[in-house]
Amino acid sequence: MNPNHLTKQVLFKKIQKEFIGLDTTYTLATGKTSRRIYLDSTATTLMMKPAFDVVSSFLHHYANTHSLLHFGAKISTCEYNWAHNRILSFVGADEKSYTCFFTGSGTTAGINRMARVFRDIRPEKKIAIVSIMEHHSNDLPHRKHMEKVIHVPVVKQNGKLGCVCLKTLEQILKENFGKINYVALTGISNVTGIINPINKAAEIAHKYDALLLVDGAQLAAHVPIRMVNPDNPAQNIDALIFSGHKTYMPGSPGVVVAKKNLLSQIEPEEVGGGMVEEVFVDHYIVKDTYPDREEAGTPNIPGAIGLATAIDVLDRIGMDFLQKEEEELIRLALEGMQKIPSITIYGEPNQDICKRIASISFNINGLDHGLTAAVLNDYFNIAVRNECFCAHPYVKEMIMDDLLELIEGVDMNDIEEVFHLKRGMVRASFALYSTKEDVYALIDTVNSIANNKEFYKSMYHVNVDGNYEHNIFKFDHSGDFSVESCIAQLLD
Repeated sequence: MNPNHLTKQVLFKKIQKEFIGLDTTYTLATGKTSRRIYLDSTATTLMMKPAFDVVSSFLHHYANTHSLLHFGAKISTCEYNWAHNRILSFVGADEKSYTCFFTGSGTTAGINRMARVFRDIRPEKKIAIVSIMEHHSNDLPHRKHMEKVIHVPVVKQNGKLGCVCLKTLEQILKENFGKINYVALTGISNVTGIINPINKAAEIAHKYDALLLVDGAQLAAHVPIRMVNPDNPAQNIDALIFSGHKTYMPGSPGVVVAKKNLLSQIEPEEVGGGMVEEVFVDHYIVKDTYPDREEAGTPNIPGAIGLATAIDVLDRIGMDFLQKEEEELIRLALEGMQKIPSITIYGEPNQDICKRIASISFNINGLDHGLTAAVLNDYFNIAVRNECFCAHPYVKEMIMDDLLELIEGVDMNDIEEVFHLKRGMVRASFALYSTKEDVYALIDTVNSIANNKEFYKSMYHVNVDGNYEHNIFKFDHSGDFSVESCIAQLLD
């Protein structure tokens, strides 16, 4: 084995166990207590302990940035600058051409910010192209800030939906040449884990004078990102946005990496302290240095440093290495679940046709998605997510035929309730800390549920909120955690 690979393997195995919450236990509907299996990482990841430890150490020196007059301020300013540069390096962005800045509410804030920037610097171009597979965070901002949005479909083969259709993307760009401002595309679907060819999409967009904005929320923790292709600059990405909480650092900000020559065409979106050079009674002068001009106010300094620490750890292991490890987990999960007769897996399952990572969405035929998720949690302590994952058009397209069959003949007075219960799927998602044992547990458990549908149906009812609730078992979280009890214990 290559010595470098061996070193990465050792570090990977070490870090894989270093996440807060992996050993958390809960009492189940059976009365037994077990360790949870966390398969909801696409929604948010667990905290990487080395990043948490670094932030804890940093807080002994914490002070505000934008000053070098005392020791703490010197340390905060220096390390906050390091965080920006570390992320630029991680995504392969040249610091001469690109800047990195942090935003408040994760990917959503960054995408809204860049949608407004693109709108204002290219006001004559009033159309955005968005793929049908987007999370609402990379769809609704463009509907709000552009006059028109055109949705591009995904490739469909043997009834399964795959990657975004680049052929149709180019056709739309060609037909609307001169009118398209930008293309907004997810790097990895948060529903199916399907990977999109973002650099090829950039090349096509640039051919028709459109920009490319990439939702990298699912990219950063799972695959290598290369915003710049030195051999083919047309494939360079104009703006990339991702979230710290999906990259092993809950409580950290969102990240925008964007070309400086785009941002410099207008005054920054947000104004306030830190982004101005001078302020007078009748006017102010904006800084021309990055990222200062894009970060008004006091930033989330500990969060940014923690996020960059997690990024640094990922880079030390190697994103190519991590992608291969996770692809193996996805392969095992797909192979195992496809052997269960009553399972429907959504999205193209053949990894030779369409690469996947991070997520698998499925349904057990004959069980509502909410009931499957509840049973996985209550009886087996496997944490998954269900419903439409903030990607309603994409999910509806995949389940529409099944949905129409399920609601056929339903009384119109009951149609809304039935539609709610059946409109969705179950998503199991993986991360650096996920293991083969987790995958095997998921497969065995789903198989067991599929073979005992009637029993589980008899144990649940739909409550007034439209959710499945166990008839007997009630989870009282105060026995496991509450903020008030923690405060009381600390102050006792």
